[in-house]
Amino acid sequence: MCGIVGIVERDLARPVPPGAVERMVQTLHHRGPDEEGAINIPGVALAMRRLAIVDLAGGQQPLSNEDGTIHMVANGEIYNFESVKQELIAKGHRFRSRVDVEVIVHGYEEWGPQFLSRLKGMFALAVWDSRTKTLLAARDRAGEKPLYYATTPEGLLLGSEIKAILARPDVDRTLDLEALDQFLTYEYVIAPRTIFSSIRKLPPAHYLLYRDNQVSVHRYWDAADVRVREWSDEHAADALREALGRAVNSQMMADVPVGVFLSGGIDSSTIAVLMQKETAGERVRSFSMGFDDGSYNELPYAREIAALCGTQHIEGTVTPDVHELFDRLVVHLDEPFADVSLFPTFMVSQMAREHVKVVLSGDGGDELFGGYDAYEAQALAAKWGSLAPGSAVRAMDTLLEAVPPTAKKKGLVNKTRRFVAGLAGAPADIEHYRWMTFLSSDAKRRLYTRRFQDALITSDVYEPVRSALRRAGGDDLLNRQLYADLCIYLADDILVKVDRMSMATSLETRAPFLDVDVMELAFSMPGHLKIRDGERKFVLKQALRGRVPDTILKRKKEGFSIPMKNWLRKELAPLMESLLSEERVNVRGLMEPGEVRKLMDQHKTGRANHAHVLFSLMVFERWAQAFLE
Repeated sequence: MCGIVGIVERDLARPVPPGAVERMVQTLHHRGPDEEGAINIPGVALAMRRLAIVDLAGGQQPLSNEDGTIHMVANGEIYNFESVKQELIAKGHRFRSRVDVEVIVHGYEEWGPQFLSRLKGMFALAVWDSRTKTLLAARDRAGEKPLYYATTPEGLLLGSEIKAILARPDVDRTLDLEALDQFLTYEYVIAPRTIFSSIRKLPPAHYLLYRDNQVSVHRYWDAADVRVREWSDEHAADALREALGRAVNSQMMADVPVGVFLSGGIDSSTIAVLMQKETAGERVRSFSMGFDDGSYNELPYAREIAALCGTQHIEGTVTPDVHELFDRLVVHLDEPFADVSLFPTFMVSQMAREHVKVVLSGDGGDELFGGYDAYEAQALAAKWGSLAPGSAVRAMDTLLEAVPPTAKKKGLVNKTRRFVAGLAGAPADIEHYRWMTFLSSDAKRRLYTRRFQDALITSDVYEPVRSALRRAGGDDLLNRQLYADLCIYLADDILVKVDRMSMATSLETRAPFLDVDVMELAFSMPGHLKIRDGERKFVLKQALRGRVPDTILKRKKEGFSIPMKNWLRKELAPLMESLLSEERVNVRGLMEPGEVRKLMDQHKTGRANHAHVLFSLMVFERWAQAFLE
């Protein structure tokens, strides 16, 4: 696990400025505190910070091929490197280390960009080919590892995080207002955009080529290409159990101890059970984070699985006193990001890092097997659609706005309000994303200033969702929605949060559900194997019968969230008032101060729950102070 950076000068005869790549890579010390490496040749510099996991003594980067014509830096792990390595050795390649990522430089030398399809792992990489004067950069299929790039008058810049690119003074910091609209709609920015107009994020399963001062981006894998086929329930469950077992086994590859994030839900419980099976009696360390608020606390379920597996279980509690963390993490993230579970994710990572360097997680299970409320909401909406005209839905939404939300995490009142608001406030053709967006068009007309609205007149904030749904194609409606979530919500929210918050503590996280064999197996299964008669993750539960307690398998999906709506009324209210004061809102010139005040007043008095919008506005203001002023 590392952080990587790269510079390619427009004029390859011009040396990279002294200290330039070093300043970039030093911003990524948290991603790799163990050592630093760099190579600087005419017109090109590559560098990395290393978190040593495999071949602790001999795995330094950058790595080069035998004749020194190809150079590489990489972030992540290649789980099938041994088989790829043996194939390359048979073709005459000579390896100098045991480190997994050395297969990248020889694989590129042997097969060119097509080598990417042979890799199973999580990675971001950059390869410089001095023979063709070409830089290739790529990300793994699901997008577990990040990679950003920017073109400037001087050339191309690459970095694992935006902060590395911003270390160069020639990078323009102009705000991308369409990206800001995405953030306020979804709580994150969707690739390839970033909040900066001049910086782009390479999408998952894509590679970039930079040659003759031109950038081209290409897709090398797509879950939409997987053909759905018929399965019996038993055959599907057996195949899934075996594939997950192989994924867990391969992802426990390390020369350091490996632990597991354990929420007590189905996905993390699956990983914990399979890990314990692979350890031959050695105790796995498990890590959980809970809350004093009972409706948010899942620690009892985590303890149940920990006891079943015999893990060495360690847990902590998230408290409302997150002022210092708010300031630290919002700035660390480099661009606005408002998924409130970033706080417990950071805290459980910080706790785990005291004991291990690597953890496995259950990320990806919901997007592959239908774990979210939004899928059921869409199914219900499809049945309702012909019975309730739009005017009736809007009238019901207005009526429910007068019903105060409860302090609970979900509950009947809150779920009903959210369901109807999604029906009334978002277009039907974004399907389940009606319940995964947080600012309707009507709300934007009240909140956004005329300047902001005018800047968005030709943009469509929902187009990335529509595009993903179209690309999935086919007649399987659930698989289409799962595909959109794999490409957008998982890649740009969940995996961004997990990568940045764990790497902020120098902890590597791995997700066995995102093994390519598991993903392709999941998308070969029809939707009725994933949600059947309202039961979510049907096939995953079938695969786990007798291995995970029924009390866990029958639990409803809770989600890794925090009581932010309650904290904004009490402990965090002063921070909210400070960040969203009329003076600060006026300085930005993007939001209407009167509407922001109205949202705060309604929220603090309990008349409405505006936590998603208010927290997003708080994040944007603090980010803007750090990056725009």
